[in-house]
Amino acid sequence: MKRLLIIVGLMLASVFGFQAAAQKVTDSGYRTVAHIKSDGTIQDGSYRTIGHIKSDGTVQDGSYRTIGHLRDDGTVQDASYRTVGHIKDDGTVQDGSYRTVGHIKSDGTVQDGSYRTIGHAEGIPLQWAAFYFFFLK
Repeated sequence: MKRLLIIVGLMLASVFGFQAAAQKVTDSGYRTVAHIKSDGTIQDGSYRTIGHIKSDGTVQDGSYRTIGHLRDDGTVQDASYRTVGHIKDDGTVQDGSYRTVGHIKSDGTVQDGSYRTIGHAEGIPLQWAAFYFFFLK
């Protein structure tokens, strides 16, 4: 029982630790390009809010206009619910025609379709990082 409580405590600490501060998104040279807060707020490198990812998967721009949707199955849709991409559990990111456009490795390294490193998003949920790098711009 004591071991179970320790494990649960560690899991809660990791969850609340993520919620305590924004995680940095960096480019390939580790320069900060964005911050993603635990509540889904996306800020640019100067901390100006540029978007929001809601708990239901709705993605909004900085003015709270819906610009997309992230589905639980990894489907990425635009504001009109047209499929524009797919995010696989292994970190593969595909466009709406299932062509691979990138990869997000378990350590947060973000790569383009040719496996060139284009950024880093350590500690950020896979779908959020994929949306930022491949669908927000």
